[in-house]
Amino acid sequence: MNTQFRRVILVMLTLAMIINYLDRSALAYAMPFITQDFHLTPEEKGIIFGSFSIGYALFNFIGGVLADKFGPKRVFTWSMSIWSIICGLTAGCFNFWTMFIARAFFGAGEGPISTTANKVVNNWFPLNERARAVGINQAGGPLGGAISGPIVGFLCITFNWRISFVIIAFIGITWAIIWALIATDRPRDNKRVSADEAKLIEGDEEVLIPDAEPGGAPAPSMWSAILQPSILATALSLFCFNYVLFFFMNWFPTFLVDTTGISLKDMSLVGVLPWVAGTLGYVSGGFIIDFIYRKTGKQLFSRKVVLVTCFGICSVCVGLISQTQTAMGAVALMTIAFGFMQIAAPAYWTLIQDAAPKEYVGSAGGLMHGLANISGIVAPTVTGFIVGSGSYAAAFILAGCLGVLGATVVALFVKKAAQRDGHKSLA
Repeated sequence: MNTQFRRVILVMLTLAMIINYLDRSALAYAMPFITQDFHLTPEEKGIIFGSFSIGYALFNFIGGVLADKFGPKRVFTWSMSIWSIICGLTAGCFNFWTMFIARAFFGAGEGPISTTANKVVNNWFPLNERARAVGINQAGGPLGGAISGPIVGFLCITFNWRISFVIIAFIGITWAIIWALIATDRPRDNKRVSADEAKLIEGDEEVLIPDAEPGGAPAPSMWSAILQPSILATALSLFCFNYVLFFFMNWFPTFLVDTTGISLKDMSLVGVLPWVAGTLGYVSGGFIIDFIYRKTGKQLFSRKVVLVTCFGICSVCVGLISQTQTAMGAVALMTIAFGFMQIAAPAYWTLIQDAAPKEYVGSAGGLMHGLANISGIVAPTVTGFIVGSGSYAAAFILAGCLGVLGATVVALFVKKAAQRDGHKSLA
């Protein structure tokens, strides 16, 4: 009997990403209410938004190493439990500094999730399903952002901003308990997986970096395997990608309220549209990549053509928002931008799966994600100071230019790095 338990694992991964972004986006929608309580300046709001990535970027890499060492099941359980508890404790914050500290620790708790999810996909899905699995799993992120606006907005207006963090915390704890009961690190270790399904998943392993160098030399060390130019170039591009993401996620709701006169209630509703487009984009991106791969047989090309084209379109739309005068114009452009941006997103994780040895996929993904998420500190903080000087337009232009840079890095350097590293099957 050929079971399909990997689909259950994929559902759990997707739910984890929904909860991840529901938690993470809650602050952006609650910030207008928190600002009223704490009397925050634009600079202070930017620093609070950025504090999340102090812990997040560090534990992207640490979480990846831990997933390789202890297995993704345990790391996922720890991560979800820790960040959910801290999310609940955020309700007790009473000034700028307590919020700053809570967000930094919250970021540390969330840090391992994407890297660990990538490790799970690598373990649980055959090569020809991985881009789709990454796309569906990671699509939970924008879906969580989409539902965060109405949920957090309703709770803040009906009760207060504090109760929203407590309710979201209970959702995360529930997920962690279920995951601990049903998940395993590999399919062959799970009693719910048939021998046929395990063979399907693990029987077509394709080693893109040999276990040993020609002539019997030892396999590469972790550092030599993950510090490849191709991986570092991908990390630089993802830095630019995440700058746009964190800029949008943290500042777009506040931008709408500050510059267009939209009400807090309407902001929480129309702000859903880019996230919905992003959800559809993430799912379709994985399918598009796999389709191009099946048609051409070229792994690297299938990743690059989707990433460069879609991220380029996104960047132009983000820059154009600087010229809009209405809420609907800004939301329409951001919806287009975020949709195309998320079509490109699965390519980053599949590029890492292609480039790194299987035993170091978690570490390589953690390195890429950690370096890239320094942008989570830079983007909100820099934007706060730009806005404090009186110019949202400059912030959008900067984000758009960085997006163009990120697409260009992949177009010009990732292919050359992969060829220079001598990988197979990446052309």
